[in-house]
Amino acid sequence: MHRSGIFPARGITETAQETVYRIMSKELNIWLDDLLSDIESVQFKRKSSRRVRVDVGSEALPALLELLQGRASYVHLSAISCVDWIEEDEFELVYHVWSYETQSLVSAHTRIPREPGVYLSIYDLYQPAAFFERDIHEMFGVFFEGSPDMEKFILTEWNGPPPMRKEFDSEAFVNQTFSWEPYHPQWLKELEEEGGGITTRPEDVRR
Repeated sequence: MHRSGIFPARGITETAQETVYRIMSKELNIWLDDLLSDIESVQFKRKSSRRVRVDVGSEALPALLELLQGRASYVHLSAISCVDWIEEDEFELVYHVWSYETQSLVSAHTRIPREPGVYLSIYDLYQPAAFFERDIHEMFGVFFEGSPDMEKFILTEWNGPPPMRKEFDSEAFVNQTFSWEPYHPQWLKELEEEGGGITTRPEDVRR
């Protein structure tokens, strides 16, 4: 097999095909950096050769994703994640898109107000977005206009508030929703008779 070069850091040889791919990936990364630097209201930081963080205003994010998909081959939506910044009264939405050509990931960060907590769906661009948007709606209460389905699919019997919001108090919800019953099974009684048992009760830990 023809060998065309050596990775100096490890001394590992690479094939001619790998050399071409490495050079093309580097050129595409430079092209992407130039493309992002020309877009107003976008700040980007290359964290590594395979990871780029982009911060963009909520009004410009759909256009950025369309640009990345159409002109930079970021055709795969890996995930959409959400962070609740309750002190700043904002949700941060992060869209992770992958390019098979450059073997790199762009994470596009944007923020929206917690109230009313409404944003545009990107389902028309990336159909897998429907799953991620539905999950975020269920866990954080963010509503995505234009998404095909905002119904519950995990917490189907849940009647409480979105459980991933920072103001959600899980202990208070349990105390208000469920009734407590004494729990003192035979095995615990036998353990206590031998000098063992519960040394610190949950109510003492919370004091």
